[in-house]
Amino acid sequence: MQVLSLSAPSQCIAGVVLLTIVTIEFGGWFLTKIVRGQVPMTEFQRNFARAGHAHAGVLVTLALVCLVLADATQLTGALGWVARLGVPVAAVLMSAGFFASSAGRDVHRPNALIALLWLGALSLAAGVVTLGIGLLVT
Repeated sequence: MQVLSLSAPSQCIAGVVLLTIVTIEFGGWFLTKIVRGQVPMTEFQRNFARAGHAHAGVLVTLALVCLVLADATQLTGALGWVARLGVPVAAVLMSAGFFASSAGRDVHRPNALIALLWLGALSLAAGVVTLGIGLLVT
């Protein structure tokens, strides 16, 4: 039986990513307050809160998988870091984009901080494309 062994960078990133799950749990608790009507929000804000929470959870899970896959490649240097950090950085940026762009009272459309969402999308694309190519050429 082969035991999974992570590289030192992947192990460190995985540890930090796992610790962020507590913040996602807090977000889930906060969402229960939103859906019960205990937090006054517009429909737009409720939708963005749900989207921010969902993206965080899914992308953090994907980030952990990508760390294992990154260690299966021969990517080193900057490409190795992009493969390891692209998805976890996307989880932060995309969630922040949803939450920050809908913050405030009686907000019905995103503010300029929606740019964080698109930066996160770029980070996600860079990470998965780099990792995918790295896996194909290894």
